[in-house]
Amino acid sequence: MTQKQWEQLLAAINGERLDTPMCGFIADSPWLPEWSGKASILDYYSSDKIWFDTNMAAVQAFPGTAFLPGFWSEYGMCTEPSAFGSRLIWHEHDLPFAEPIGKESECALRLTKPDVRSAGLLPFTLRRLQLMQPAIESEGHAIRFAVARGPLNIATFLMGTTEFLMAMQLDPEGTHAMLAVITEFLEDWIKLQAAAFSSIRGVFLLDDIVGFLGPDDVATFAMPYLKQIYSAVDSEVRFFHNDANGLSCAPQLAAAGINLFNFGFEHPIDEMRTLVGDKVALLGNIPPRDVLAAGTPEHVRRSVAEMKERLNGDFTRVVFSCGGGLPPGVPTANLNAFIDAVGAKDFSPLRAPTRNKNI
Repeated sequence: MTQKQWEQLLAAINGERLDTPMCGFIADSPWLPEWSGKASILDYYSSDKIWFDTNMAAVQAFPGTAFLPGFWSEYGMCTEPSAFGSRLIWHEHDLPFAEPIGKESECALRLTKPDVRSAGLLPFTLRRLQLMQPAIESEGHAIRFAVARGPLNIATFLMGTTEFLMAMQLDPEGTHAMLAVITEFLEDWIKLQAAAFSSIRGVFLLDDIVGFLGPDDVATFAMPYLKQIYSAVDSEVRFFHNDANGLSCAPQLAAAGINLFNFGFEHPIDEMRTLVGDKVALLGNIPPRDVLAAGTPEHVRRSVAEMKERLNGDFTRVVFSCGGGLPPGVPTANLNAFIDAVGAKDFSPLRAPTRNKNI
């Protein structure tokens, strides 16, 4: 993110009335490499140059929006599970997968906390940013966020989603012990990232499994651990992504210190605004797949107009986006239509990048 975008994001979170609405999208490997037409997903993970050039192409093509967290060093869902010993399965044109390290139908896993300085893919994730930091900063951007998958998300990758949800009910003591180890690991990982880059002033956690729980289980198994992780470092933006059901967690976000929430498209933004209260800004929430990826530019404009209508002209504490991260297949024309419909400043439509598999 540029300094201007960062300041605009802070203003939106703080409830300041912006001259023009802000656009922002979570952008990572499900969308970026295939959009660029210059690399496969595996190429994107394998090459620092391809990774940087692809991210740079996106920020240059869409100056009217901020990409969050911006120059995201990641390996799909595999980064954190790899530290606990998950076997990773890689594909040329599809996202990688982290296999569970154990499946128990009733009992949570007993874990040992990995060393974030040396375990799994974490050193490679951090080193990519360190190597590319001069190039990122020379283009007027900075590394703003420490990023991690959330504790429940990691737990489901380590033992299976169904198995973890069953363990919550049948082995609550073991589940808390498992989540405590994962949370301490995530505290270390967030602190390591923040220590490596003085420009980090935000924490971004992604945990869709929170959306699988009712309010009581959210309060018991999710929010205490999220609050602990967000408190690991001093930060101005505490950004949470959950594009599964968001109704159970929404009223509890502010108490956990969260001040920016990316939620699913199923929930009308005016309803979500009421649920989160006046201390949490919203990033959302037109349908990402069916409209932003599969629709026409006119469909996108209509969906943005409907979102604006629900907000009744009050765009404070709102960053216009889709209900989740950018999915595969979102075309340049649709993102341009979105930015244009929002009326974001510095809108300058560019043509889609040339489809060339060789870089």
